[in-house]
Amino acid sequence: MRILCIVLLSALSIGVVYGQETTENIWQSLAKITYTKQYDELLGFKVDVPVFSEEVKALEGQEIEIKGYVIPVEGYKSHTEFIFSAFPYNMCFFCGGAGPETVMEVYADEAIQYKTEAIRIKGTLELNDSDINQLMYVLRDVRLVE
Repeated sequence: MRILCIVLLSALSIGVVYGQETTENIWQSLAKITYTKQYDELLGFKVDVPVFSEEVKALEGQEIEIKGYVIPVEGYKSHTEFIFSAFPYNMCFFCGGAGPETVMEVYADEAIQYKTEAIRIKGTLELNDSDINQLMYVLRDVRLVE
């Protein structure tokens, strides 16, 4: 029984390293949002505004490592600014395959080469619930991990 407890505790600790989530769990955490309708003076109608959960708010300003796919803004080349998605290009938010919580704006320190395979990046997370011209998640000072 003691060995079983040790194995279970070890298995549970694999997902959490020093109180930080694994890269696979970050997208799950970022999905914990709701929306409220607010009137936008500039547009002249109500728009959906994200309401971030406490779990998401706790990630703001933190350096996170996240795995996903580069969605190029201009052509398939190296980029310092691009959209990063939890899903490949053909399944991402912009193709109607997922919600806005599955993408983020990325501002990298150095250009990151476009690939069709998933990559890992690391950067500082910002939350956006007020600028409708920007995505709700922004990752700054981004570096390629793998």
